[in-house]
Amino acid sequence: MAKPSTLPTRERLVMTAMDLFSRKGYESTSVADVLQQAKVNSGSLYHYFPGKRELLLAVLDAYQGGIEPMLLTPAWKGVTDPIERVFALLERYRAGLAMTECSYACPIGSLALEIHEPDPPVRKALARNFEAWVRAVEGCLDAAGDRLPRGTDRRGLAEFVLTTMEGAVMQARTHRDIACFDRSVAQLRRYFDLLEGRPPRASRPPRPTRKGARP
Repeated sequence: MAKPSTLPTRERLVMTAMDLFSRKGYESTSVADVLQQAKVNSGSLYHYFPGKRELLLAVLDAYQGGIEPMLLTPAWKGVTDPIERVFALLERYRAGLAMTECSYACPIGSLALEIHEPDPPVRKALARNFEAWVRAVEGCLDAAGDRLPRGTDRRGLAEFVLTTMEGAVMQARTHRDIACFDRSVAQLRRYFDLLEGRPPRASRPPRPTRKGARP
């Protein structure tokens, strides 16, 4: 990915806003913050975006466009089993937690929680991001074929995977303890084992994280 300083002005603004919204939150990020970090004057910003709301919409579009190249492709590299792909995707989020000592947050989940009453365009853009994530997981479940029982609500199961991920990340961040994430994913794995007719695997001790993170 190109460094923000080498990007065209519009892309630089979007990348800068993406970084700031992720670290500081949408409400706590001012237009002045974006201008200062992007090293862009206000005239250039307002040439592309009437205001911060429109910049947020561009950020959400960028996240949606990046799901395949920035999230799914790296997570699924070398993983061909469709159900293992589901857990490889969750492992990608675990890696984010481990690398940041459990300060990582799913950016879409954080924005959805922060913006309590988004206007319809923002709400729909958030929903499109969640929908793209769910469709990717649902595709894995469809590819699993008869490994899952007939009549399995694969759409509902994909949404449940998303709910598990978001909740597990939130708890790990709150407690600064990656074991919260690991326990939630372990329970999801046991549920998949039951669906596949396998004996549920035993829970494993939490894996170590970077120095400074718990445990």
